[in-house]
Amino acid sequence: MKFLSQVQPEELKGKKVLLRLDLNESSLEKPDRIIKSMPTINFLKEAGAQVIIISHIGRDPHETLVQIAEYMDISMTKEFDAELLEANQVIMLENLRQNPGEESNDEAFAQKLASYADIYVNDAFAVSHRAHASLVGVPKLLPSYAGLQMEQEMNHLSQAFHPTSPSILVLGGAKFETKLPVIQKFLPIVDHILIGGALVNNFYKEMGYETGASLIDQTANITHLIGNPKILIPEIVIVENEKGQEEKLASAVALGDKIVDVGVSALEKYSDEFRAAKFVLWNGPLGNYENGFTAGSKKIVDLIVTSGAVSIVGGGDSVTLIEGLGLADKFTFLSTGGGAMLEYLANGTLPGIEALG
Repeated sequence: MKFLSQVQPEELKGKKVLLRLDLNESSLEKPDRIIKSMPTINFLKEAGAQVIIISHIGRDPHETLVQIAEYMDISMTKEFDAELLEANQVIMLENLRQNPGEESNDEAFAQKLASYADIYVNDAFAVSHRAHASLVGVPKLLPSYAGLQMEQEMNHLSQAFHPTSPSILVLGGAKFETKLPVIQKFLPIVDHILIGGALVNNFYKEMGYETGASLIDQTANITHLIGNPKILIPEIVIVENEKGQEEKLASAVALGDKIVDVGVSALEKYSDEFRAAKFVLWNGPLGNYENGFTAGSKKIVDLIVTSGAVSIVGGGDSVTLIEGLGLADKFTFLSTGGGAMLEYLANGTLPGIEALG
C-alpha cells in the first residue's frame, strides 16, 4: 500500500486528486471529521494539486453537503465542473449517495468518478468498511494512496494487535454482531476484557440472571465465554423501573427493571487493573448514552486517564463524551471510526484499505 505521506510534492503538482473524505457531520459545533481531514487537504494544496473532494452525508440520499461546503468555505458543484476546478484549487461534489451507484458499487459510477482525476486518495477510515464505489471501485482505476488520517488510524489501531501487557479492552454499545468477533479475536491478546453497555445484558442472561425489559440480542451465542477469567462483568447496574432509577446488584434485577448503565461502584472494583495497565482500548459507551446515562462511561474515562496507559478510543459516543469533558488531549488517539474500528480490529483490514493495494 502507498501512503500520501511518502509522495514527493513535485509528483502532485498540477495533478487532479480525487479525495474521498468522511464529512458526515451531525453537528458543526464540534466538526471533528472536518478538522481531521484538514491535514490531508492542506498537504495536497501545498503540493500544488487540484483537489476534488467527494463524501456522503446521512442516510437519506436527498441530504446535501451544501452546509459542509459552506462551513469549509469550499465551492460546491453537483456535477464535476473543470472550469470551476481551474478557478478554485479545491472543490466539493454533492453527496455521493444521491447516486444509487455509490452504495451498489456500480462500475459505471466508479468510472465516472475516476474520470475526473489523475490520482485517488482515501482519507475516510470511518466508512472504509463499506464496499461502495468511491471506496473500492475507484482505486482500481487510478493510482491510489492512503491519506494522512487513514495512516494515523492504521498505525495507532495496529498497536492493539501486540499490546504492552497488562492490557485492557473495554467494550460497550449495543451491536453484539460487531463486538463478538472483537471479543473472540482479543481474548488471547489482552489481559482483561471489560464488558458494558447492552452487551453485558446478554452475559447476565446467560449467567441465569433476570434481565427484565433490558435490551438483549436474541441471536448472540456467548455460552463459550461465560466464566472466562479474562472477561470482567460488572456486578452492579443502574436500572429504570416504575419507581424511577435505582442501583442494584445485577443478580437482583427484577422483571420490571430495565438495565440502563453500569454502576460506578462496580467499576471502582477494577481500579487496580487500570492502574497497572500499560495499554487500554475502548469502543462504545457503558450505558444508554442517548438517554443521558453516562456515569459508567465517565468513570471509565477517569480510570483510563489516571492510569497513564497508552489509550485508544473509538465510537462516536465515546469520543463525544471525552471531548465534552475536555479530556481529548489525555488520550493517545481518538479514532474517527466506530464500526470501521471494530471491523479493522477483528480482521486487521477493511475493504477500503484492501482496495488501495
